[in-house]
Amino acid sequence: MTTERADFAILGAGALGSILGAYLARAGYSVVVLARGLRASQIEREGLSIAGLDTFNQRVGVVSDPSRFPGAAVLVLATKTHGSMAALEPLRESPVDVALSVQNGLIKDEQLAAVFGPARVLGALANTSGELLSDGTALFTRNEQLAIGELDGSVSERSQRIARLIDASGIRATAVADIVSLEWSKFVSWAGLMIVSVTTRAATVDFLTDPDSTLVVVRIIRELGRLADACSVPLSDQSTLPVATICAGTEGQGVARLQAFAAEMRLRAPRHRMSSLQDLEAGRPLETDETLGYALERAQAAGVALPLLGSLYPLVRGISRSVATPSGSSR
Repeated sequence: MTTERADFAILGAGALGSILGAYLARAGYSVVVLARGLRASQIEREGLSIAGLDTFNQRVGVVSDPSRFPGAAVLVLATKTHGSMAALEPLRESPVDVALSVQNGLIKDEQLAAVFGPARVLGALANTSGELLSDGTALFTRNEQLAIGELDGSVSERSQRIARLIDASGIRATAVADIVSLEWSKFVSWAGLMIVSVTTRAATVDFLTDPDSTLVVVRIIRELGRLADACSVPLSDQSTLPVATICAGTEGQGVARLQAFAAEMRLRAPRHRMSSLQDLEAGRPLETDETLGYALERAQAAGVALPLLGSLYPLVRGISRSVATPSGSSR
């Protein structure tokens, strides 16, 4: 337990939260991890163990009682989306200078703003992957980019400073001006990959190599591209997948582009599995309502039809209910 205000607080001790916390603490910053239950006890006893792209163990401060959170200069939200507001609400009055979320989906910035106020929120997306193994080790599999930026599209001193600190710790990070576009672009990518991942239960490279499953990913991306267009958000090729190009071309061109991406990924990250597939296999509930469901709500408000997502959303919810277990739902 730490009683001093931290440089960084990581809310959520899954794979990505553990990786961020370990790297930042190893770089010399004061870090507290807000966790609970068995995971909090494990980190207190053993520290954070990292494997994959790097191998080390790092001690960090642990806070399991939110009322004893000492505050932080930067708070990083890294929980699953279905637990966001329950985790954030006890921190409403905490001394936090800046908050950002590395979660999936589009609702995350709104939730942070509801708790800390819009002025203290930065946008962020993690084109970075890991997997929390059964022994608590965080397997670091991809270190591409953690993008951080102001939601109004400006480049600020604080976004540049935070990105520099994270990048210097060993996790590639950069400050960007088009964070909203990148957040949407990642979500469009993630939705297609997530849905096909949990329905095929295949590793990312494997289902992107198959032309039929890749075609479904392309169709989901193109459908969500219409929602982005209706919301006046330009998509970008600079996020997880080249979604702008996929939306602009034909379905066949999109499939070819993703299969070329899979060939490159087989060299860089052959072990990559979507976090949703990891959750499914561990018996944990999937991120559905705050991600896919939220997109359908936005589409209805914008008058945009999303028939494919509208059909696949209840399927994914059903898959989640069929495998979730009481023990798996505790994080």
